[in-house]
Amino acid sequence: MNSRRLNREKKTIEAMIGIYCRAHHYSQGELCQECGGLLHYAFARIEKCPHGDQKPACAKCRIHCYNKAMRDKVRQVMRFSGPRMMLRHPLLTALHYLDQVTKGEGVAIGRSRASGGV
Repeated sequence: MNSRRLNREKKTIEAMIGIYCRAHHYSQGELCQECGGLLHYAFARIEKCPHGDQKPACAKCRIHCYNKAMRDKVRQVMRFSGPRMMLRHPLLTALHYLDQVTKGEGVAIGRSRASGGV
């Protein structure tokens, strides 16, 4: 299973991990070993997703296929990289939000968790 949507999701997570790694581990060009392992793990999870092309955003999914330690690490990466994605990778960011909207998941931009946002 190697759809355009899943390939784009791989590019998005790769960009997010790259932003995080450069800022936290001062890597230049290639990812450090820890972030490279996280990327490899994320790619494997995307490939094995039982939803295939209809895959929802992981945060919205009822199936949690990441183990707890990796899920926590990916959340940490996303919290840091998410706000920076719009500046560094605006097209990937826009397509990611579009995927959520077209799947009926909705996107709460500018809302805090306390007010019921994402």
